[in-house]
Amino acid sequence: MPGRVTVIIPNWNTRRFLGTCLNSLRCQTFEDFETILVDSGSTDGSLEFVATNFPEVKTIALGENRGFSGAVNAGIRASGSELVALLNSDTEQDPRWLAALVGAADEYLEAGSFASKLVTFDDRRVLDGAGDALRASGLPYRLGHGERDRGQYGERAFVFGACAAAALYRRVILEEIGLFDEDFFAYCEDGDLSFRAQLAGYRCLYVPDAIVYHVGSASTGGKRSPTATRLGTRNSISLLVKDLPAPLIWRFLPSFLAGQLGRLLVTASTGVLRAHLMGLDEAIRHLPLMLQKRREVQKRRRIPVAYIRELLKESSRAARASFLRRMRDDILARFER
Repeated sequence: MPGRVTVIIPNWNTRRFLGTCLNSLRCQTFEDFETILVDSGSTDGSLEFVATNFPEVKTIALGENRGFSGAVNAGIRASGSELVALLNSDTEQDPRWLAALVGAADEYLEAGSFASKLVTFDDRRVLDGAGDALRASGLPYRLGHGERDRGQYGERAFVFGACAAAALYRRVILEEIGLFDEDFFAYCEDGDLSFRAQLAGYRCLYVPDAIVYHVGSASTGGKRSPTATRLGTRNSISLLVKDLPAPLIWRFLPSFLAGQLGRLLVTASTGVLRAHLMGLDEAIRHLPLMLQKRREVQKRRRIPVAYIRELLKESSRAARASFLRRMRDDILARFER
């Protein structure tokens, strides 16, 4: 019999992080879970390391890199638990991480997914994320990212979605709305799933006691890398094409265009403009596929458009407030030096 929870860890050449990640799973106070590591054709000895040092961990060797979406989907399909937790390999979990998530799932039956409190691995005074937001521009944002942790995210709250670096999902919602979109490969695939869940009437709860220390972008070379820029650009557009209800398109079009212009300027100033333009080109080429998927997504919508409109407005406000706090913290840090 599977445990109540399956923890699924996608891995691609991140052996250097696996010891810390898997050791912290051994220390969890909640014990009714199994762990599946899905390897995407690593060449750094990851599978051998896990087999030797963590024999309790089940492994799936894909033999090729299918991206985050393909890896976690393989793990979900191989499991049968009531709850599915996704976890990046470049993390360390607080001993009560899983207990906090499961406890929230038992208490908030209306929620379909649960977001962890992500803390920067190297500086644990700084937040990495407290649930995901989607701005009116269509650009995703991790609430709290880069902010000093002053307790401002110390209460449970409903948010737009969960960062899949450390999140819990009910299997029933994955069976209803579908798994992660493998055409996204990586980046924004969790935002797409969160949007589809919201359309189907499933909320996401941020759980501040579920603490995870996160390195971030371990497989792609950093959030400003060409790979991350290309995929983020392409997928943030594909997400809106798939998921944004038609009555809201014209309402959010000015914010979307402004956001795209802002992103263009940022990538030009940070040396990844070419990758950004490649992402735009790929988004255009993916348009027919995403429009086809859109028809199925919108058929499953069970909630009023007005709810989505207010959800996105509130999500944008929360992201803007978080961004301003981060800017304030950056300014104060310069003076402290």
